[in-house]
Amino acid sequence: MMFKKIGLLCLLAILLNCEDKKSQQTNTKENNSKVDSTLSLKDSIDTKTTKIKDTIQKPEYPFLTDENAMEFFLQYDKENKENKVRITTDFGDIEIELFDETKFHRSNFIYLTKRHYFDETQFYRVVNNFIIQGGNTDDAEVKHKRSEIGHYLLPKDTRHGFKHYRGVVSMPSSEIENPHKLASPYEFFIVQNPNGAHHLDGDYTAFGKVTKGMDVVDEIAKQKTDRREWPLHNIYIRKAEIID
Repeated sequence: MMFKKIGLLCLLAILLNCEDKKSQQTNTKENNSKVDSTLSLKDSIDTKTTKIKDTIQKPEYPFLTDENAMEFFLQYDKENKENKVRITTDFGDIEIELFDETKFHRSNFIYLTKRHYFDETQFYRVVNNFIIQGGNTDDAEVKHKRSEIGHYLLPKDTRHGFKHYRGVVSMPSSEIENPHKLASPYEFFIVQNPNGAHHLDGDYTAFGKVTKGMDVVDEIAKQKTDRREWPLHNIYIRKAEIID
């Protein structure tokens, strides 16, 4: 009888021991599963983070300021050699050839054309027998374009001897008073006077010439304006595009 009790106790101890081992194995599997799940979640987060970083690219163009604009256009001049632009208006097309010698002004005009800045700007100043001036507007969308491109001025470049003959494209000085007549990069004017505008020589940068469409320039110059020389009916530059 005593031996039977001892045997039962031994059997019970063995069963309990097996149950403990089974429980430990189950707990170990559950813990391992939790660890694997945590690692899997971490891997997933790391993968998503990497994908997000890959999709976030640096801006295609820098924001231009007086500090970096000249260096930018110096490099841009080397990589973008186009020098012919077509300006489309409701009166017809004006084709312009830009001078290679005035590299910063040429590069600036090509750059703004490629960024579609001039599209839907206006010839906002018209003086018959003098000039037509474009590249500005009171449209908020154009102001937004400027805010994305940058705030900068260009120094005048009159070393190459280009004069303000009829058909010459030049750059006006900034509205901000400055003794060196730094140019507003977003605007330009075309000399319409048959005798030119030579009183501007030396003060403003002539950086191109009209090769086709002076009849369009003449027609725009005839439009009626208010006292500020702003046309009574808006004269839009529908688009500007590179043609060579």
